[in-house]
Amino acid sequence: MSTLPTLFVSHGSPMLALDTGEIGHAWRTLAASLPRPRAILAVSAHWNTPAPVLSTAAQPATIHDFYGFPAPLYQLQYPAPGAPALAREIVDLLAGAGIEATTDPDYGLDHGAWTPLRELYPQTDIPVLQLSVQPRRDPAWHYRVGQALSALPADGVLVLASGSLTHNLRDAMSGLPAQPYVEAFADWMYRTLTAGEVDSALDYRHQAPGATRAHPTDEHLLPLFVALGAAGAGARATRFYHGEDSALSMDSYRFDPVLSTTA
Repeated sequence: MSTLPTLFVSHGSPMLALDTGEIGHAWRTLAASLPRPRAILAVSAHWNTPAPVLSTAAQPATIHDFYGFPAPLYQLQYPAPGAPALAREIVDLLAGAGIEATTDPDYGLDHGAWTPLRELYPQTDIPVLQLSVQPRRDPAWHYRVGQALSALPADGVLVLASGSLTHNLRDAMSGLPAQPYVEAFADWMYRTLTAGEVDSALDYRHQAPGATRAHPTDEHLLPLFVALGAAGAGARATRFYHGEDSALSMDSYRFDPVLSTTA
């Protein structure tokens, strides 16, 4: 089976699910270019727990984890099967790296997962499970979590990290165009990731321009570091979508693992 890249996608406002526009086209084009995964591990900014948790629902519910939006948004479903056996395998992978994880039989798919999945794999026939993020832990922790999962891409499991390259909701709800810090932050992250400067990326709070305003809190960028770690050392970063939605950068990346040349 061909080794898959790991992905980080910016999923935007819940309203994006009703009209994904250009980024939806980018997601569909990317999925068409990839080997078919045997399963998908979604790492969403919207499932926050103190320690890592894997979902084990056999048929995950579609979670509409937002309020006050138009009725058609609440009718959207993503009825993919779950992957409880894979969840237990991932718990073991994390344990092998000294990271204690648990499982949750009830958590479904939140909009951070199903918004991109409806475009990437609309047939809903690939098993999906979710892994939570830990907002009280730093990027280095999430990179370590990803490193523990670095066997998954070669085993046919697509690691789909979903958040937002910038995420300032106050600015986004202002109705104003994106402020200069959005592009400055996105450009810095592009240069840093494509140059393979992992340590700088992990220290983005101290090094990236506009970091505090781009991310008043960390949770929407933390999934990126899981994807980066899961791609393995020396992974090649490619920005496959560049754009903005109001004050949010929608930049999205693929991280291609370095393939071994040994027999």
